[in-house]
Amino acid sequence: MFIKIRRDTLIILLLAFILILCGRLITYVAFASSDDINDGVPISGVIIKGNDIVPVDSIRANVMQAGFRDGSVIYGDILKTSKREVSLQDAIQTAQEFATWSTVPGTSVEPITAADVQVDKNTGVVTVTVIEDFSSVEFENKTGASK
Repeated sequence: MFIKIRRDTLIILLLAFILILCGRLITYVAFASSDDINDGVPISGVIIKGNDIVPVDSIRANVMQAGFRDGSVIYGDILKTSKREVSLQDAIQTAQEFATWSTVPGTSVEPITAADVQVDKNTGVVTVTVIEDFSSVEFENKTGASK
């Protein structure tokens, strides 16, 4: 039981197979020989956790001053902003310090005693966890009223 195939049909099928095989091979070689230019991971947002009194916008603005804002890009362990390049670890430490400077609106009270900044290098999401502690805040009476 042989299948009858004409010679010209066999040649066309063989040429189609060779073209498909060559196309796959050329695609693989082109991909393998291309320069891998890493565009980095852009900062996609800042998430604030743990705050009760201090507004999210105040904390977010302070963290963005450390370099974690729109337009900044993470290249491995380097954070590139529009103005400078800085080590990602240095930017994280600076962001932690800047987050503790956030104040209650209309006052100079800084209730944030600690901040933890985590950066996801794959998605560009910056997560800031803050701890507010009013027991350590020093209040000053500037009205001149006696105690």
